[in-house]
Amino acid sequence: MTIDWIAFIAEGIRMATPLVFAALAALICNKAGMFNMGVEGMILCSALGAVIFAHYGGSVWIGLIGGILVGLATGLFIAFASLTGKADLYLTCIAFNLMATGGTVFVMYLLTGEKASTSGAFRSYSVPTVNIPVIQDIPVIGRIISGQSLLTYLAVLAVFLVWFLLRKTRIGLRLRAVGENPKAAESVGISVNKIGYIAFSICGVLCGLSGAFMSMSWVTFFMKNMVDGRGYIGLSAQNMARGEPVGSALASLLFGFTDALSTTLQNQTNFPTEFLEMIPYLATIFAIIITSIIAINKRRKIEQGMAAKG
Repeated sequence: MTIDWIAFIAEGIRMATPLVFAALAALICNKAGMFNMGVEGMILCSALGAVIFAHYGGSVWIGLIGGILVGLATGLFIAFASLTGKADLYLTCIAFNLMATGGTVFVMYLLTGEKASTSGAFRSYSVPTVNIPVIQDIPVIGRIISGQSLLTYLAVLAVFLVWFLLRKTRIGLRLRAVGENPKAAESVGISVNKIGYIAFSICGVLCGLSGAFMSMSWVTFFMKNMVDGRGYIGLSAQNMARGEPVGSALASLLFGFTDALSTTLQNQTNFPTEFLEMIPYLATIFAIIITSIIAINKRRKIEQGMAAKG
């Protein structure tokens, strides 16, 4: 078996793109004290929305905006059910994910008469790739960094923007304050519900970008259950990084490489496909176990140090 390592690294970065958006989306809600498991369903709905808007609008850019709008709408829907309707957030997210799985197929069937994918009924649109001047001519680095989807570069930008939002803006400060102690935040005049809606709105936009990548960059059509657990992997990535944007992106990159490894092995070996498709999810489980052990040991050392001082 021979592997083109440069192409493999470039593919790993590409596969990490939707995971980065998903991790940042989950991180924003988590910082506001809300564990949003609905990221999976939000990305799935956005992927279908992007394809529908692109087809009927006749433009990839309309599709991209459509995916973002659908992501925003789904985020606000979950926020309304949880914050205004006082429904349990975990149960709401589980119900939403189940609804998204069947609902996207139902909408696809209504519009195309197909239940598997939109490839035969809708025109395909693809977010353009970007060839970076000068860098594209550099050996090795050019093949890895240049020529990626525009959304991949937006994912890198989103990492910085989310970090800046959380650390350098008033809204970010209020998000963190609500997440750490909602009653204390409320006592100084911060509206917990308003911050919650803001968090879910930002989460929705990021999920919209993730979904648009899935259906207009990863492939150029929508297919049943195409997100395939990437929302949950994004949740795991931000959890591993303890809610830090850069760490969440690096964890997403790790999972992107495992996804690329799975694809590479499927193309070049005779291993059972079902086993190879398990690789990204096995990697997620092992990574969570390792980070949990590290966190427990760190906490134990702190407790032992405090006990020694006492």
